[in-house]
Amino acid sequence: MTDSPSGPDREHRRPAHVDDRTVEALGALSKALETTERARGRLYDFHQLTGTADLQLDRAVRLLEESGHSEWAEKVRSEIVGRNVIPGHWTFQIVEAYNTTYYEPFRQLEHSAVQELAQGRDHLYEAEMKESRRTRGHSDHTARPPRAADDPSDH
Repeated sequence: MTDSPSGPDREHRRPAHVDDRTVEALGALSKALETTERARGRLYDFHQLTGTADLQLDRAVRLLEESGHSEWAEKVRSEIVGRNVIPGHWTFQIVEAYNTTYYEPFRQLEHSAVQELAQGRDHLYEAEMKESRRTRGHSDHTARPPRAADDPSDH
């Protein structure tokens, strides 16, 4: 790839020693991490939804008591409010274990691979795909975002 302003910026051009298979492998690794990011988001959804449901039980308990069903109010309070979602765990503990055991090691490994194999240049696969798919000269297919006149970032 050239240094032309019509191509990717320096941070998105592959270093000379990086071959096609390495770019493809780093792209696959990055995609897997992105999928893990989505899974992690769903884990946080689970965490927040479960916590919200637990807090909403307070209203159910109050309404059961007010409507004369104190035995059911006590049953809900003692059986469900504050209950572990899996043995010994509330959802925050599941999130913490996931982050420590899987997410952070994966994120650090992907970052290290990009640093070592591509001089820290992230998204090379996507940048090259963009170059192959864009229509040169079309105003909505530019290689880069507009640059401020005083931005020396690609020199």
